[in-house]
Amino acid sequence: MALSFIKRVFTFGDVPADQDGQSGHHPETAPAVQAELEPKPRHEELPVAPVDPVAPLEIETAGGPAADLAIKSDADEAAALLPGAEDTSELGVVPLSLLEAEAAAGTLDADTKLQDSVSEATAPQTVPVLPKGFSTARSEPETVTIVPPAPLSWFQRLRAGLARTSSQLTGQIAALFTKRKLDDETLEELEDLLIQADLGVETAMRITGALSSERYGKDVSGEDVSRIMAGEITKVLAPVAKPLALDLNHKPHVILVVGVNGTGKTTTIGKLAAKLSGAGLKVMLAAGDTFRAAAIEQLKIWADRTGSQFIGTKLGADAAGLAYDAFEQARANKSDVLIIDTAGRLQNRAELMAELEKIVRVLGKLDPDAPHTVLQTLDATTGQNALNQVEIFRNVAGVSGLIMTKLDGTARGGILVAIAAKHKLPVYFVGVGEGVDDLEAFEAEDFAQAIAGLAH
Repeated sequence: MALSFIKRVFTFGDVPADQDGQSGHHPETAPAVQAELEPKPRHEELPVAPVDPVAPLEIETAGGPAADLAIKSDADEAAALLPGAEDTSELGVVPLSLLEAEAAAGTLDADTKLQDSVSEATAPQTVPVLPKGFSTARSEPETVTIVPPAPLSWFQRLRAGLARTSSQLTGQIAALFTKRKLDDETLEELEDLLIQADLGVETAMRITGALSSERYGKDVSGEDVSRIMAGEITKVLAPVAKPLALDLNHKPHVILVVGVNGTGKTTTIGKLAAKLSGAGLKVMLAAGDTFRAAAIEQLKIWADRTGSQFIGTKLGADAAGLAYDAFEQARANKSDVLIIDTAGRLQNRAELMAELEKIVRVLGKLDPDAPHTVLQTLDATTGQNALNQVEIFRNVAGVSGLIMTKLDGTARGGILVAIAAKHKLPVYFVGVGEGVDDLEAFEAEDFAQAIAGLAH
């Protein structure tokens, strides 16, 4: 059957003579094979298509069978669908166009998934009804709003700075007057207690005298003593609580800052410069402490921070010469205020005190009224020693006003009351910390109430 189909489709020409000659014999076809090759009529009836699909095609038998129709693979179909498909038969890599198309398809899938997830998230969720005794926990933590603390007022900061002084003093007073009437023995004990608190003999006698005239022979509480004590301290401090007067008709207004080592002169100068420059004044700082390199650098930092002009010299140079140059430069620059730092010195060092006198003489030659203000910084932690320091510096440099520092680091803040009662020098500022805002103008009533532990 197969051989008959081949014979009908393919035809072969006669074998050339030369080939027959080469073979040397003519094979004869066997009768059985010949009979098999003979065409046989087909008797079954097959369905015939109305149109023969092979009819339009011509099969050339001379050159062999016609080429089969190419079957397109999946890759060929994808290349035909994609624009600008590239031939990869030689490159052996995936074409860029195909990668871009796949990436775009992946992006679409991702967007579809994202939209589905958003739809699921925004869809209303059914909350199950729990039985009694149960509750649904919050899926999200509660938002806690952190409110910054309100800034403290000056009196609050002053009271906090004097807390050690007031707590010790009021605690001892409360223990003294627990269920006890005011008599001579109690008054004497109170006077000793006030003197030990560095309030001074004069102030202690004023307080006990006022208390005796008001509450003698009666029951007295610690609150009564604190109230009377605050009133008497206010009377002592009120005359010395004055503002620092600046004569801006004299330019520059020279402020000379003096004091022993460690009283905070350089830091106080920086804080004063911050206040003055913040008010729009033109300030110059002179590093007259030529014995300490750290003081020069520290004052330079304060000048940069406050926008003030700065003048300094080499370590160990003549401080009086620096004061002269600073005054001339400040006058040329039309500075409003010139603040001169000086080296810390002990009041018992005669040679150092003589150098301070020299600075004052040099400034006096440039301006008869200079220095216009001489400020002395006092460290509250020194206690009774501060009394002697004021007396000596007042005689040498002509101290005209005081600044009490470091009140927050001691329980002996009452020394300011004793100094005011004895020397009656103006107290311009008090400091209760290292910050710029921790140096404020001295208020007698606020200080008295803070040291007595009373509310404002």
